[in-house]
Amino acid sequence: QVQIVESGGGLVQPGGSLTLSCAASGISLNDYCVRWLRQAPGKEREAVSCISTTVGSVYYEDAVNGRFTISRDTAKDTVFLQMNDLKPEDSAVYYCAALRSCHNYIYNYVGQGTQVTVST
Repeated sequence: QVQIVESGGGLVQPGGSLTLSCAASGISLNDYCVRWLRQAPGKEREAVSCISTTVGSVYYEDAVNGRFTISRDTAKDTVFLQMNDLKPEDSAVYYCAALRSCHNYIYNYVGQGTQVTVST
């Protein structure tokens, strides 16, 4: 059975930083592109960032470009999302999804999410 697990969420003040981690059992994330998604209350789920299986291919949505960094540790088979200069509008449940291409939105597997709250 495949399971995607996100961790690292929490409460942080505006301007602060958090690093989210995404790991999997039953599959190797190294074999997939990985996208971070987020969904705030009352809003549609939106893409945040994606990393391909090809080293150096990363993608960011405009709202997070320059503040968030996606990376993967192939030895640990883990994908990270480093989030800096967090803003209240970044508050959401963040999901990790495995997919075959960063150029589509067909998800093979999606985790249960981790809550990020940016507030004073």
